[in-house]
Amino acid sequence: MASQDKVAFITGANKGIGLETARGLGRLGVAVVIGSRNEANGREAADALRAEGIEKVEAVRFDVTRPEDHQEIARHLKERYGKLDILVNNAGVLLDEADFGDPNGVNTTSTVSSDILRRTFETNFFAVVALTQTLLPLIRKSPAGRIVNLSSILGSLALHADPQSPIYGMKAFAYDASKTALNAFTVHLAHELKGTAIKVNSAHPGWVKTDMGGSAAPMELSEGGKTSVLLATLPDDGPTGGFSHVGEPLPW
Repeated sequence: MASQDKVAFITGANKGIGLETARGLGRLGVAVVIGSRNEANGREAADALRAEGIEKVEAVRFDVTRPEDHQEIARHLKERYGKLDILVNNAGVLLDEADFGDPNGVNTTSTVSSDILRRTFETNFFAVVALTQTLLPLIRKSPAGRIVNLSSILGSLALHADPQSPIYGMKAFAYDASKTALNAFTVHLAHELKGTAIKVNSAHPGWVKTDMGGSAAPMELSEGGKTSVLLATLPDDGPTGGFSHVGEPLPW
């Protein structure tokens, strides 16, 4: 299926990794729908992409935690495009008191509040599941549907349990656990859809210089969307139910 015939919806895409993903897909000719909680910020992001020569882009006001927004974007995509080829569940929050630039890490497990846990899971997990379920009928209409869940290497239980791993000291419990749960959703949904043309994968974008990643991150923002774009444009024989960073598998 030619990229020029595809449409993608990306949540939280007015800045950071989401915007880089929109830029990468837009350059391939994919029609990109930017979801942004702030409508003005979304329009500004879309205008910036158009100024770069990416013509097929629009912005919609969208808050992933609002069920009514899920219904509205489903209606919009159905009426305007009749299908959805690519869903990138990019929106996420980090509410723990975490400093990932500290080599000794900050472990919030015994101090994190129930409020932080619930709000983190609401955005990073429950809302993602609900939105995906709402949009799945439109994704089924695509001849090559792709669902990309923006996870993190910090969701890897195997690496968190390994004293020799690079993330061993980085334990922001609410955030990490929400990404572990998101990975479980990836595995389970991919299994359910294994007999279809839809592929479901988790992406670790890398540690990127974003508002969340901070200035200590080794990767430039321009590199942040590479994994999401790769998984969003997998060929028919590409993987499903996986967890990877720029094509390299990661341990669960």
